[in-house]
Amino acid sequence: MPVVSVIIPTFNRANMLVDALDSVLEQTYKDIELIVIDDGSADNTAEIIKRYGNDIFYEYQENAGPGAARNRGATICNGTYLTFLDSDDMWLKDKLKIQMETMSANPDLNICYTDETWIRNGVRVNPGKVHAKYSGFIFQKCVPLCIISPSSVMIRKTLFAEIGGFDESLPVCEDYDLWLRISAANRIEFIDKRLIVKRGGHDDQLSRKLWGMDRYRVIALEKAINELRLSEGDENAAVAMLRKKCAILANGFFKRGKYEEAATYRRLMKRYIQKK
Repeated sequence: MPVVSVIIPTFNRANMLVDALDSVLEQTYKDIELIVIDDGSADNTAEIIKRYGNDIFYEYQENAGPGAARNRGATICNGTYLTFLDSDDMWLKDKLKIQMETMSANPDLNICYTDETWIRNGVRVNPGKVHAKYSGFIFQKCVPLCIISPSSVMIRKTLFAEIGGFDESLPVCEDYDLWLRISAANRIEFIDKRLIVKRGGHDDQLSRKLWGMDRYRVIALEKAINELRLSEGDENAAVAMLRKKCAILANGFFKRGKYEEAATYRRLMKRYIQKK
């Protein structure tokens, strides 16, 4: 059985997928299986996969979103550890080796993640201080924004199953939701090395196609507040951020003349006013 399962969800990204696949197959750590879940592509993704022969397990499914594709890969994989690689990202060759060393040196550790290099429209950009990474019980650091990239994570399969995987009802921010659920009760180790390359700026990114992504962050925050056993400090942080995002959404809907939607988020703010 392989030790590490690498799961790549992809949708109509044949032009970028080869770089992702090659970056996995060129890893210095070799005890892996590589699984591609094709989330309903209509391009030549399947033909590209065939070129790799038996190096890749490929499965096609009707389009259901990245969360569902990752969950499917996690269901059928055999590894002790799960890793995910978005099809527009790439890994440096020692990524898995360094993460396995970290996990092996810390037997009680269930999840770690790495730093990243950002490329936007072919140009390297530097992340701001708001995107700083942290180790430990970092729930409050995960509340303002998604500081963990799925492509950077290594997680024990047992924890992923216990936590319930990605929420497939969320078209975006499914990773933000997962990190909240995990960080509420688990120590997360940050490896301060840039071991992944995140490529952005292309037109098919969901973050560019969907307006008002804070709608889905609000859903994730409500779930965290109502379903997780949060410390008082963590709950206060989640409530404060939920109210902040509701205010942003209410103002945005109001300016667009969508008064009913604006009123919905104002009511939601008031519902949590006592927990602030």
